[in-house]
Amino acid sequence: MKTITVGLAALLLSTVASLAADAWKEADVGGTKIYTNAKGMTLYTYDKDEKGKSNCDDKCAANWPPLKAEAGAKASEGWTIVKRTDGTKMWAYDGKPVYTFIKDKKAGDVSGDGVAGVWHIAKAD
Repeated sequence: MKTITVGLAALLLSTVASLAADAWKEADVGGTKIYTNAKGMTLYTYDKDEKGKSNCDDKCAANWPPLKAEAGAKASEGWTIVKRTDGTKMWAYDGKPVYTFIKDKKAGDVSGDGVAGVWHIAKAD
């Protein structure tokens, strides 16, 4: 019985870790390391957000979809989870909530960088 419990605990931990690791990944765009979602779409930060709080709702969130955190997701390696005003949860890197951009059509697109002077590519350290 003890072996089964230890095995289940290990499986659960690896599943939680994979939920986090599957949400985002690192990519190289023009020699710069950036973060993307699991499908390779560029992630962005928004200057009007506060550390650990998203200020992009409604129409803003329709154009800049938040990187949703799945149920059971756990923070790791500089990544945290932010609760949105609508009750959903999203990922944040270094306390800054991250989003994709509706006008990016394929992996590697970075058309959201610099929009309105307040949207920036989420760069890996």
